[in-house]
Amino acid sequence: MSTPPRIDAHVRLDTHPRHPSAVVATVTGTAQHIAHAHLTVRGFEPVGAGTLVMARIDHEEPYWAERTAQALTALHITVTITPGLREAIDDDWTWANYPFPWCNRQEIRQISDEAQKIYDDIRHSWLIIHAHAHDGHTIVAAGSYRDGSGVTLHGENHLRSVTQTFETAADALASFHGDHGDAARPGPAPQTDVERQAAEARDPLLFPGLAEGEPAARHAETVPAYAADPADHDAVLDSFAEEHGEWQKWRTWSDDTTHLVHESQTLRAELVHEADPRETAWTFAAYETPVSDRIWHLTMTGATPEPLLQSLLISLDDGSAWDTATSAPGLVSEETVTAATRPLADAGWKHTVDGRFISWTTSQSDAGVTFDAFTAQNPRNASATWTLWAGPSIDRPTWAIHASAHTPAPLLAALAEDLAHGTGTRTTPTAHPSPAHRRTTPPGLPPATSPRPAGRRP
Repeated sequence: MSTPPRIDAHVRLDTHPRHPSAVVATVTGTAQHIAHAHLTVRGFEPVGAGTLVMARIDHEEPYWAERTAQALTALHITVTITPGLREAIDDDWTWANYPFPWCNRQEIRQISDEAQKIYDDIRHSWLIIHAHAHDGHTIVAAGSYRDGSGVTLHGENHLRSVTQTFETAADALASFHGDHGDAARPGPAPQTDVERQAAEARDPLLFPGLAEGEPAARHAETVPAYAADPADHDAVLDSFAEEHGEWQKWRTWSDDTTHLVHESQTLRAELVHEADPRETAWTFAAYETPVSDRIWHLTMTGATPEPLLQSLLISLDDGSAWDTATSAPGLVSEETVTAATRPLADAGWKHTVDGRFISWTTSQSDAGVTFDAFTAQNPRNASATWTLWAGPSIDRPTWAIHASAHTPAPLLAALAEDLAHGTGTRTTPTAHPSPAHRRTTPPGLPPATSPRPAGRRP
């Protein structure tokens, strides 16, 4: 039996330049239209000539990109996966605090894939959301498909699901208003941060000049400190060491880390150069004496914005680092927690208690601080007592800071002040798209948010 001829198309799969989990496909060759068609069937969307993007709300793009690569290869289309994307594919991450702990990894993917289909149906106007409400835990909604059938929905992002199906939209709305009454609001719920980021990843303006090979211009804007660009860690370290003679630095023989040590030998920091944005770049620690066990420690991931890194270094230098956040050995008092989080309370951040976790989050839920009361009373526990984060969720943050129980309240309060009131700079590509790159989305498309029952796609 003869082997089918190879299709003259080459697909290069790579990570997105600004959105960590999204995947970019670049297609070349005389038969690129064939590859293009198969990519769109598998969740990629065109953003320019020969370029497509897969941006999901469950951050599972690397997994589905690999499945796509396998399918294209079986069709005799050449596929290249870049080392960066291969690393993301091999990263077997798990959802922290997943609400269905009995599910295995594949079952979790199936649940989130159904949520993705619901999201896509809403985004493409196959499903129209007529009303939404907050049931005290999450967003619920009612909508209808083009065939007139109705559905009610529960949850957001990767946890959204269909709860009931109805013969008509009127039946769905009647049931929804009966369950939620005065809490019901017309139309879809506001776009979530995860949905906004997915939409941004698909924006053709992030890929200007693709056909012409022109470089993207950069535009700087002022944003909340937690949403600012990642710090230039090397530059900040060098500047701090030059300005503060009581701190000494040296680079390890392997050249991949630098140590920063106070002259007292009781405050130390380590910077891992070229750390992955989601991995630990900085580790800070304080000791009672140069040879004692550490009193507290704090870690910071590579994508942490500069305002927070600067605040931490200033706090280390002004003496706050020795003011440990305990009222007795192993205990963190209520007064300490209040002092550390007062800036968040003053700024009106949402305050919630969920078992052992006490949290403060922005109204958009795109940044937060979580205190773990259990580890606070068990200082030998290796888990973090404090987590400061920003991004889609605490389970999949853009950046995170983890701190131990004894971390000084003034230091935590300085970081909280930056989260609540600080600002920073974020740079984004800007360009006027060519006609081929302009959006074709019809006006009036509802915000990217919701659902569909299996098998109902028109």
